[in-house]
Amino acid sequence: MKWTITQLQKYRAKGLVLDESIDVSDIKEADKQIRDVSPIHVTGRADINATNITFHIHLTGVLTLPCARTFVDVKHPIDIETTETFLLNDDLTDLDNEFYTVVKGDVIDLTPVIRENLLLEVPMQVFCEDAHPEGAAPQSGNDWSVVTEEAQEKKVDPRLAGLAKFFDNDNK
Repeated sequence: MKWTITQLQKYRAKGLVLDESIDVSDIKEADKQIRDVSPIHVTGRADINATNITFHIHLTGVLTLPCARTFVDVKHPIDIETTETFLLNDDLTDLDNEFYTVVKGDVIDLTPVIRENLLLEVPMQVFCEDAHPEGAAPQSGNDWSVVTEEAQEKKVDPRLAGLAKFFDNDNK
């Protein structure tokens, strides 16, 4: 998704409409927990004037990430709306948006911005819906087992068992 400034200036009167899919599978190198990336569908528009170009984009796709509990693949949908402004002159200080990119040279490349937005959307943890999916990490072994929150809440520490009766005696 590269354009020269001259190409974009041709769309100044009517604006540029975006609707294409791009391959950003190289973000797997930047974040090792990303196992796969679907083609990202980019839609939106670009507002073009003499001093800056503002892209209003909507990104949709799917990231495949490991389940934090079982390590099986989890499909995590991506749905991002963002606005990216590219300044054509670096001496502009009256721009309302404090977040912008100064264009160096005469080419605007939107792909690095898309990659950055996708990496920012990677959650710290994802969990699969199935409690015991096929191919998952084992839930028990020799002298150990995974303890769920529900089991932990039901189990009362034997040292505190006497306190469980405290409120029962209070009603007398």
